[in-house]
Amino acid sequence: MKPHHPVAALALAFSLVGLGAHAQAPSTATNPPSPPAGTPAESTTQPATDRSTLADEDEDFLENAIQGSHAEIVGSQLALEKTENADVRTFAQTMIDDHGKMVQEAGELASSKGMTPPTGPSIVQSTEITALKALTGGAFDAMYVNRIGVASHEATVEMFEKAAREAQDPDVKALASKTLPKLRHHLEMARSLDQKQERQ
Repeated sequence: MKPHHPVAALALAFSLVGLGAHAQAPSTATNPPSPPAGTPAESTTQPATDRSTLADEDEDFLENAIQGSHAEIVGSQLALEKTENADVRTFAQTMIDDHGKMVQEAGELASSKGMTPPTGPSIVQSTEITALKALTGGAFDAMYVNRIGVASHEATVEMFEKAAREAQDPDVKALASKTLPKLRHHLEMARSLDQKQERQ
């Protein structure tokens, strides 16, 4: 779908909202590299609670999922402040409610696996949300729905589908599978609203 004028420059960046892994430095919580041959591994002398018990891919998924939900919440709170469109307000409130629950559930799982859950969007996501603040009226509504709504959920659904298939930790895999139907519903809502706006 073509980006909405006059803010086309934001379109590509907002597609990263739901998939922060491609736009940020690697997680600092990942396991360190293996020691040289013949050197005892440090992990055998440190308590297991000092580091995540997850594979790097599973940890990255949880980190990006939590950051993505935070980005949805922050962007949708901004929408409630700026929009005068009743449909946009309804969508934004749904995103705040549902992604708030997702943050809590994914955060609790991350903590149980030895991770420190992110407390907000990634740096790139925060920067793009700041750029969205400059918009008003129909331009804001169009960009919010098209990017925070459609593009970010397309990326997020893809990320969750991959985790549901490939996550090594059974709890992470179960979370991804459980959350997918809600995310797909969000995407359907966003696409419907986007199409409605284009007809107006």
